[in-house]
Amino acid sequence: MLGRMSQKPLRIGFIGAGANTRLRHIPGFRALPGVELAAVANRSRESSRRAAKEFGIARAAADWREIIDAPDIDAVCIGTWPWLHAEASIAALRAGKHVLTEARMARNADEAVAMLGALQEAGRKQPGIVAQIVPAPLTLAFDATIRRLLDSGVIGALREITITQTGVAQADASAPLTWRQDVERSGHNIMTLGIHYEALLRWLDDDAEVVAADGAVFTAERPGEDGRPRRVQIPESLTVLARFPRTGARLVIHLSGVETTLPRNEIRLNGSAGGLRLDLDNEILRHKPLQGTSQQVVIPDADRGEWRVEADFVASIREGAPVRLTDFATGLRYMRFTDAVWEAWRAGKR
Repeated sequence: MLGRMSQKPLRIGFIGAGANTRLRHIPGFRALPGVELAAVANRSRESSRRAAKEFGIARAAADWREIIDAPDIDAVCIGTWPWLHAEASIAALRAGKHVLTEARMARNADEAVAMLGALQEAGRKQPGIVAQIVPAPLTLAFDATIRRLLDSGVIGALREITITQTGVAQADASAPLTWRQDVERSGHNIMTLGIHYEALLRWLDDDAEVVAADGAVFTAERPGEDGRPRRVQIPESLTVLARFPRTGARLVIHLSGVETTLPRNEIRLNGSAGGLRLDLDNEILRHKPLQGTSQQVVIPDADRGEWRVEADFVASIREGAPVRLTDFATGLRYMRFTDAVWEAWRAGKR
């Protein structure tokens, strides 16, 4: 099953058929030569059948474990909420199957540790087994350029990074509970905290240490899927203060789902000789020297990253290409940061 598989079809089984699987993964895999969409297991037998029919997947499974146990499936694509990422990934790796799992990696760092351990154990038994997390897509087009500019010293010594993402998604107190607000399904993941931090890891060779975190739940209960009230245990607004020990640079993150004015979505990197501002809504990177005017940074075609998740996954399986976006070790790094923020917030609540 492992190693070079260019001489036979690579058969993919889908565990979960959520929005990203439908919009990205299924079309992405279908576009690759020699890849077969072998099976799908969604939340129910009927929804699995609907997904199989809609996307031309060979068969529908009643339970996700059927995908794991199927001897004809080479790799799994896990597109569920975070609550199943660890269990399904570990089961697949133990069964000798390659794994592509949706972000966030897991519900917490303990689950991420177990996932990395399962990969390492599987790799000792079957060298070449591949495990990949779907990368945070927000900054893919800019990552190489930002890294190059920081390494060149164009903004001098890095002093502060600020990440701001706000919107109105959680402002309506009558809206039902979503998986992102449900601690059972989402764990310690708070809004887009993990995927923003993952982007920083592509630019900096450093792990931030959390200094403080303050968050708020403004709507204590929301209707669950059955209509009954459910507690909201994940912040609807969050502010994090952290510091990068290698450089001493500060990290300030503000995320909010209750901003009823105009939304904000940007990352700023301020240094001793200037700064960079990434406008994520308009996909524009600007450079402002300490003395001078702000200029838009032209992203060279060679540096402009793009969505290659499915192609990269298959290349790692067939050609042995290393997993870069994103490997389990990096996922564990952002899950540890997520956990540290969670613990700091909880400690502040007491």
